[in-house]
This record gives sequence, structure tokens and C-alpha cells, in this order.
Amino acid sequence: MTVEICAVGGFGEIGKNMCAVRVDNEVVLFDMGLHMPNYVRFTEEEREEVVKLDPYELKKVRAIPDDMIIDDWRSMVKAIIPSHAHLDHVGAIPYLADAFSPAPIICSPFTAGVLRAIIKDGVRKLPNHILELNFSTKMKLTEKLSVELIPVTHSTPETAFIALHTPYGIVLYATDFKIDLTPTLGKKFDLQRIEKLQGQVLVAIVDSLYSQDNKKTPSESVAREMLRDVLLGFTSKKNAVIVTTFSSHIARIKSIIECANKMGRRVVIMGRSMAKYALAAEDAEVYHVSKFAEIVKYGSKVRKKMKEIERSGRHKWLLIVTGHQGEPKSMLTRMIDKQLPFTFQKDDLVVFSCNIIPVEVNREHRRILEEKLLNQGVRLFKDLHVSGHASREDMRDLLTALRPKNVIPVHSGKFGIDAFVSLAEELGYKSDKTVHALYNGKRITIKPV
Repeated sequence: MTVEICAVGGFGEIGKNMCAVRVDNEVVLFDMGLHMPNYVRFTEEEREEVVKLDPYELKKVRAIPDDMIIDDWRSMVKAIIPSHAHLDHVGAIPYLADAFSPAPIICSPFTAGVLRAIIKDGVRKLPNHILELNFSTKMKLTEKLSVELIPVTHSTPETAFIALHTPYGIVLYATDFKIDLTPTLGKKFDLQRIEKLQGQVLVAIVDSLYSQDNKKTPSESVAREMLRDVLLGFTSKKNAVIVTTFSSHIARIKSIIECANKMGRRVVIMGRSMAKYALAAEDAEVYHVSKFAEIVKYGSKVRKKMKEIERSGRHKWLLIVTGHQGEPKSMLTRMIDKQLPFTFQKDDLVVFSCNIIPVEVNREHRRILEEKLLNQGVRLFKDLHVSGHASREDMRDLLTALRPKNVIPVHSGKFGIDAFVSLAEELGYKSDKTVHALYNGKRITIKPV
């Protein structure tokens, strides 16, 4: 009777998420993600793009998890289950999953679509089968284990809590969520299903990124109103409007498109990662982006479209482009650096519907980009955004509804872990007994009660 958790990545750090759960002699892996700052430094690629690289080199620069930590468990792995489509949770799958073959990759249809697009782009061929699992249905993995995806709200579609049903209770992988009961796209946070699990969860591994923030994270509907306030209040009839946001944030893209329609502007979506996530959303029937916007992916077509926009009148268009972190190879940076046939003019509107991911490489890239834009006389609007991550009061509500027997914080540095432990103690958990601070490379055995 053994349930053992191994922290492979994302424990004591932000990104590079990967967790291994051993139940007796069977192992399930949750997530295989990139460490985005290390990955961007190494590749200088668009933030939401995966390219063909040597896994050994990526491990050396700590851009992907070190799967050698669980080398002794490798032959026992039965499934790889990513929680959602963000690259800090799925981006290492093309580099690592084959070492665990024939274990299948099991995920939501949208996440599966993103993975297939990454593989189709030729990053690496995978022998692992990708199996789609719809929400709130169980899939049997072995005689002892089954898995269920529970719909939660985040900043990309079809994000799930992963409930691993075992003979000793449920292991719940509850990373990357907020409790949004009025989302602008997709299912709302399934609080009723969470409440039904009360008393059944042996251990919950919970997102602790903003555990120190004493608030509730606002709904995505708040970000929609922020966009409406700026875009629908823009009165210029002659200037360009360019918006940049996370390529994976389909709900945000939907809100931008709706604003463009009310402005009487046609929408063009530009950039490799933008196209990848938009087409995955269509395949999963999350949102049919191409019904409302033209999607332009490749260089020659982008150049042709830019010339058409300049020729026909920039006031007729709204451009949604990559570049929200100021990435050197992104669409927005290439536009301002005149690598594309587009010239910024005084009072053109540029909207950053995002936050800056708080690492030095992103801050520096954004500083350089914003300085160039302002030097061209552009009107700049920043931070039209709400987070997709829970704050302290969301975490409190989750733990109160779920009442897991044990909790482990994930997806934060030491400060976030310490703050989460203090929250758990407020709710009656005991440090090192029922709330466990786990760091990469460490294992812990959870004793069934």
C-alpha cells in the first residue's frame, strides 16, 4: 500500500512542471513543461513556440525537466497526463515522452490539438499515442488506476484538474486554475464536482503561485470590460490598431475580435503561435476563430497581408499579433524594427492585453520594445489583463470545498510555498504532517488513512 509523489519540476520554481505519482508498482506522470525563461534565453524564439532542439542541451540549460530523477520508475510509467496546453506544462513532451513509450499521452481535445500541431511542425516524432479524454468521464489506465479530467478555469481552454483514482483515495493534481464562475468562453469552474470529491482525496497538489496575494483573482469578464473601455473608446478613423496577448488565451482573443466587430474593423491574426492555438481551438470546437478573423501564419503571406493593409487603409483593420513579452523574433518586434512592410505612425494604438512574466529577460525585451514604440509616437495601453492563476482566497475556497487529507504546493518559488503552507495551517493542516513543502528531486510517501 504505497502512494509516493516525486517532484520532478515546478516544485520550488515557476515552470518546467512535471510530477510523478507512484501507486504500488505503477506510475503516472502529470505534465512535462518548459521552463520558459531558460527556454527563451536559449532559443530567442516566440514565447509560445516550440522548435527542434536536442533534449540533452535543453536539460543542460534547465529548460526541460530532468527525467533522470525518476529513472528507477521509468519502466512502471502507465500514462502521461498534461493538465492543459500551456508550454510550461506540455512543451517538454516532444523532448521527453518517447523515453516513457509506450505510455500514452492523455489530455483534453484542445490540449491534444496543440500537441499534434507541435509535432506536425517537425519538432520530434513521438511513438506515444495521444488519447483525447472528455471532461468528467473516467478512463481506466490499469486494474488499479483510472483518471478523470475535471473542468476548471484558467487562461487557456479546457484546463483540467487531474483526478487519479487509486485504491487508497484520489490524487488530485490541481495546478493552474482560478475560480471563475462567469468565464467568457468554455465551462465555468466545476465547484459542484469538487465538493462531491470531499472526503475522497488523499492528496491534492495545488497551484501556489499567488498564495501571498490576499484577494480573489478577477473573472475573465473583467478583462473583457477593460478591452472594451480602451478599444471602443478609440475614436481615430485613420490610425492602426494592434493588440498583442498570449497566443493560447482564446477567450481573450474572442473578446478582442468582438471589440473589433463593434469598431467596424476587420481582424487579422498574425504569427506562428497565434495560428497554432487558433487552429487547435477550431479542431476542438472551442471557438471557430477563422469565422471572425483571417489567420496569417507564414512570412511571405504576412508580408503580402501587411502590404494590403497599408494599401487599403489601416483604419479598416485590427491586428492581433505575437510579441506580448517583447520577444525579439515576434511579429510586433519585427514590425517596429521595419523587418515587415508596416510603418508605425503617430497615434497608432498598441494594446498589451497581458502582464509581463516577471523574469529579467522578459522585462528587458519589453522595455526595449516599448521604448521603440513610444519613440514613434504610438499610443500605448498596457496591462489590460487579469491573471489565470488563483490568489490566496481562491485557494482557501478550494481547500475548504475539497478538504483533502494532505496538500502539497506546486508552481511557485519558496516564497509562494511558504505562503501556501501558512494558509493550509490556518485551515487546520499540520506542517510536515498533512501539508508538505516539496522541492524538485524530492519524494514523499503519503500514507493512506
